[in-house]
Amino acid sequence: MEFGYYFKVFLRRLPYFLVVSILISTISVIVAKTLPPSYVSSVKLIIESPQIPIELASPTVRSSGQEQLQIVEQKLLTRENLIDIANRVKPLKNQEEMSADQVVQAMLSRTNLSSSTGRNKAALMTIKFEAVTGLNAANVLNEYLTLIQKQDIETRRGRASQTLEFFQQEVDRLSEELTEKSAKILAFKLENSDALPESLDFRLTRQTLLQERIAQLTSGIEDLQRQRGRLTRIFESTGKVAGSTRATTPEQARLNAMRAQLAQELAIYSADNPKIKALEARIRSVEKLISQIPEVTEEVETTGNTQLDIQLVEIDTRLKTLTEQREAAQEQLNIIAGTVTDTPATSIMLDDLILDHENIQAQYNKAVERVASASAAERIELLSRGQKISVIEPPSIPSRPTKPKRAVIAGGGIVFGILSGLFLVVLLELLNSSIQRPEDLVNKLGITPLATVPYIRTGSQKFVKRTLKIGWFLCILIGLPALIFAIHTYYQPLDLVAERLMDKFGIR
Repeated sequence: MEFGYYFKVFLRRLPYFLVVSILISTISVIVAKTLPPSYVSSVKLIIESPQIPIELASPTVRSSGQEQLQIVEQKLLTRENLIDIANRVKPLKNQEEMSADQVVQAMLSRTNLSSSTGRNKAALMTIKFEAVTGLNAANVLNEYLTLIQKQDIETRRGRASQTLEFFQQEVDRLSEELTEKSAKILAFKLENSDALPESLDFRLTRQTLLQERIAQLTSGIEDLQRQRGRLTRIFESTGKVAGSTRATTPEQARLNAMRAQLAQELAIYSADNPKIKALEARIRSVEKLISQIPEVTEEVETTGNTQLDIQLVEIDTRLKTLTEQREAAQEQLNIIAGTVTDTPATSIMLDDLILDHENIQAQYNKAVERVASASAAERIELLSRGQKISVIEPPSIPSRPTKPKRAVIAGGGIVFGILSGLFLVVLLELLNSSIQRPEDLVNKLGITPLATVPYIRTGSQKFVKRTLKIGWFLCILIGLPALIFAIHTYYQPLDLVAERLMDKFGIR
């Protein structure tokens, strides 16, 4: 019962079903028959690993296969490249009548890029292009391939050259800084040569020797002063000079001791022994020092006793000499003490300068190493031994059309038309809220009829209705396809409309 009712509903809506299904089916069939043949050519690319192991020579350009394929895709499908290739190859139908935007959209819709990457897998890319002739499709792919390889080489070599240039500039800059720091250290050392930490031990030793020297000189001065006083007291008491022995100075005593030591050493060692040579050099140094003791030329007070006066003059001369030597030694000691005091501050400042120099030196050494690595990497790129894009399958000219699949387009269009017609019938019935069956009275009005009487038409009414239906069917079955064919033939080809729609939405 339900099936019969729905079948009657379908018959009542049959004109709508026929209009939609025949319209879509007719257009699909015409488009399937009139679409121009399309030829698809393809090229396969692979990202090859560097021919030289990374452990031996690190490349400048490091990127994963997936990243490199994405870069290739973005650089290839730019507006400028697509327009330039389209102008050279002329792969589009009626290209002269198309605007730049339409050319770009058409080129994009006809280009298909697919890539496959994965862990421990080679990075592959397949590029396909669809054109009205096989030659055009292959020519466009050859242009794509030339552009990809050119850009890949330029990118890798450019980055390698830029990297090498950068590190060379860094080496030059750090070299200038090293020279500047070295000059500062040299100037600082020259300015503070007396307080440098490396000479501290020598100055401390020199300070100790001077202190000992001053003590010896002081002791000698005191001995001479006591000797002079003793001579004077003896002469005042007795009127005579006790003994005329010449007083021995500290230098003379030291010289005598060294000579005695030399005599002892010669009994053990030969004259060519380094120890004997050093001792002789020290003896000569002391002899030279004694020989430089000046003679007294100033007038002195005399006592009338020639022997006493001679001894007193000699003692005074030695006193003056020892006093001058002690003052000179004290002056040197004061200078050395001042440099020893200044050494810690000088050492801190010098350490800061040296630390800056060492830091820059470390940076310079690293930069030099990187220049060597960058130079090797540039050489690798110039020789095309690094990671690169290679062709597995070059573009070929297809011998027969790849598209369109006319049976699929026509069959799919017919099926889609039928489904669209059924959908329209169902939609109209869902939107129709009028009462059509006794069940509708019960469901919508809550009235249970005792009996229902259908509408009874007369014979003339049936004839008119039947004639109108036949006329509608003829118009739909014959007129609608004829109208569509006339539009396709005399107004605008449907295949051209289909191509424009596919170009606009990127569907091929």
